[in-house]
Amino acid sequence: MNFKAILYYLSLFCFPVSFLAFINILYSSYFDYFLNVDSYSTTLISSFLVGLILFFFGKNSSKRINFFEQIILIVLIYLLISAFVSIPYYLSIYQIPLINALFEGFSGVTGTGFSIFDNIKYIDPTLIIWRSSSQWIGGLYFLIILIVIFSNKQFNYKLNYLTYSGDGGVNSKSNIKKIILNIFLLYVLLSFIIFFILSIFEVRLFNALNLTMTLISSGGFLPTNSLSQIIKTTSQEFCLIIAFLISMLNFFFIFNLFNKRKIINEHKEDFAIMSLFVFFVLILVIAVKDLSFIDASINILSSLTNSGIFLNEPSKNISFYFLLLTIIGGSLISNTSGIKLIRIYILVKTTSSEILKLIRPNNVINQNIFNSNKKIDNENTKNSFLIFISFFLSLLILSVLLSLNAINFENSFKISILTLTNTTNSELFGISRIDFANLLTSSKITLIIFMIVGKIELISFFLIIKKLFFKN
Repeated sequence: MNFKAILYYLSLFCFPVSFLAFINILYSSYFDYFLNVDSYSTTLISSFLVGLILFFFGKNSSKRINFFEQIILIVLIYLLISAFVSIPYYLSIYQIPLINALFEGFSGVTGTGFSIFDNIKYIDPTLIIWRSSSQWIGGLYFLIILIVIFSNKQFNYKLNYLTYSGDGGVNSKSNIKKIILNIFLLYVLLSFIIFFILSIFEVRLFNALNLTMTLISSGGFLPTNSLSQIIKTTSQEFCLIIAFLISMLNFFFIFNLFNKRKIINEHKEDFAIMSLFVFFVLILVIAVKDLSFIDASINILSSLTNSGIFLNEPSKNISFYFLLLTIIGGSLISNTSGIKLIRIYILVKTTSSEILKLIRPNNVINQNIFNSNKKIDNENTKNSFLIFISFFLSLLILSVLLSLNAINFENSFKISILTLTNTTNSELFGISRIDFANLLTSSKITLIIFMIVGKIELISFFLIIKKLFFKN
């Protein structure tokens, strides 16, 4: 095991946290918010020193790490970065217990959005920005992990190559820096686009900044107690829909928007997701007659993007409908979680093909994915099935564990779905009043573990266990 190389790459993820802490210090100084400034100084120093130590410890090692080592690296990234993000909560004037601070940190970095805070308006503005920026940096890290590591064709169980044609993998030493730089620049550009759109339609700059970081990362933290305190006009609602679409579609969709050939060839999945979105909205509008098309669109997009924030709750109790949408999620190459449409599509098409073979053995069956030039093979089917099984296995395990910790079965089941899809709890799903701050410590630790599982899939942990304990 090349631990030195793992620690070297881990160190590189520490320094951006130091930069965010420095920005918060500047913000605190400029606007005279000195109540929690020491906590950001502690975060800056600790993240920078740890990053520096890990960097010097691993800089002379071989930088080539295999896929199993990459998976271990991902788990360590979530553990270490979330711990750094938790420092300002723990050292704040609000006397937050350590486990609650860690819970908020992990919830932010994974983009889940579960919060220990009941009333946001009483929180220091610098801490509100810190919550939002934890989602933003978590989203950036996940995209880097998704494109650089999970696009590795050695164990491509996420099937990224079906919607991403780039050359990924930590082993690609020659282009790794270029790939990460391109991801960073595009992520910043998309964030700026969302911020600019919200700003020109008169969303308060502070709210626009925080909401931008929430939307681009498909997170659930808001700078206010409800989204309706920020989004008040029809034009602002349209801005919200555009922002949701940006975070739901392929990360490179905007980048390729003006390249006709790439849009047609590489974004079949995105057009399928948009068609499905329109279909779901029409069903919702027909089923709930007092819900406007705009409100229906926001609710559907909030579910598909695994954000969970909403404006107006439907009058009918259709929370199960929205829970099913969170399980689907957005594009493979996005910050969304869930099983993903393309995997469900592969399973359905493969099943129907097998049935047709039994009925009409001589028929030629179309195995193309969304009528593209990419075809379904046995490896695609196997990986899609494994993801499907691992998701529901995770759901079963988490539901049972939460039920054993004095949470009723209905809430356990719903919280489990939201945890595994990294979606915040809200009235949209019928479980808004969950007091996470006072949950049992065992429940919080369990939720933290499965927040990470929701991001990197249960299969990742099986691969680590197989490598560590069943080497032969």
